[in-house]
Amino acid sequence: MLPDEPDHDGLDHAMEPLPQDAYAPVEIAHLVENVGVRKATLAFIPLVVLGVLAGAFIAFGAMFFTTTIAGSTAGFGLTRLIGGLVFSLGLILVLIAGAELFTGNILIVMAWADRRVSTPQLMRNWVIVFFANFIGAAATAQMVVWSGVLTLGNDVVADTAVAIASSKVALPWGEAFMRGVLCNTLVCLAVWLSLSARRVTGKILAIIFPITAFVALGFEHSIANMYFLPVGWLLAADGVTWSAIAGNLIPVTLGNIVGGSVFVALVYWLVYLRPGPQKD
Repeated sequence: MLPDEPDHDGLDHAMEPLPQDAYAPVEIAHLVENVGVRKATLAFIPLVVLGVLAGAFIAFGAMFFTTTIAGSTAGFGLTRLIGGLVFSLGLILVLIAGAELFTGNILIVMAWADRRVSTPQLMRNWVIVFFANFIGAAATAQMVVWSGVLTLGNDVVADTAVAIASSKVALPWGEAFMRGVLCNTLVCLAVWLSLSARRVTGKILAIIFPITAFVALGFEHSIANMYFLPVGWLLAADGVTWSAIAGNLIPVTLGNIVGGSVFVALVYWLVYLRPGPQKD
């Protein structure tokens, strides 16, 4: 039964969940699958426009993070915690305002595993959204540089942006991949949890903690890096070339795909949606 369908099994209404209750995990699984079908069949122009918006939204979160941690004297842990909290703005904008984010769209794998989405449809969505996200994030990076806001605090924001970009391209391939896996496990869980909520406030609270965790822990998000790395390149950060940017984005993107598809989408498909005996 889908969450928005009435239950006709004869149970007394007093036993049914109240409208303000969170959706149960099995209901979330059906929601994710249905959303995946809609995303996979979305027309080209809306898909591109919403993909560009998502890249810009994540860039807003990334620039908020950069400015907030710049010059911080709060200590390493607390600075990371605060930075992660403000970075949550990006996914909040994506999920509440509406946009197509590559890392969140990895969850379409649930509908693919249930054969409601074909492999070409899945690949079409991922490829279009990935490059649209890049356009949105990189264009926002250019506009940020043009705006002059990176000179705030006597260039401390620019110095922080340069340090972030240089540290990312210096990551070994294996570390970048594993940080990508761990990152998108948390991002897809944030999307999953947000679908459990019936109100905007609940959705925002569900997003904040997983996103804060992945940022504070130093995991790697491919779309966020589509902002961080071009900004570093525009500021002539040490080691940040286009080949180095690709050298980061490739393992991080592959890690993001594995983290979201295997450790969230396929795990929950196996538990709640695979053909077989009815799950509790």
